[in-house]
Amino acid sequence: MDNLFIAATERSPEVAFDAAAGTLRIKGESYPEDASQVFGPIFNVLQDYLGQADGNGLKVDFELIYFNSSSAKALMNMFQMLENATDVDIVVNWQFMADDETMKEFGEDFSEDLEHVTFNLVPVS
Repeated sequence: MDNLFIAATERSPEVAFDAAAGTLRIKGESYPEDASQVFGPIFNVLQDYLGQADGNGLKVDFELIYFNSSSAKALMNMFQMLENATDVDIVVNWQFMADDETMKEFGEDFSEDLEHVTFNLVPVS
């Protein structure tokens, strides 16, 4: 299974997926003109990984500072994909600046519909 690394741009986050370690990190800002160009490759590697996880878990770290509505929709789709992978132990760490109520609330909103995913709100200073 392939790893994935996408360098951050002015409008899109850094993405680092390590298949052997079972980790995905999405860090930065996300307001691309076409969210599918950013999130499409992520969905592809997640789909492959979740289909072949063989009992391995997955840890997903989100360190987003800002995202637009099309990125929010892509994130909702990603969380639904993770939720549907009921045979994989998945932990999501939603990191946000301790004084950023908006990003905290987004994390709370995303976590509401998740039953099979462990979702941690992680304030950072």
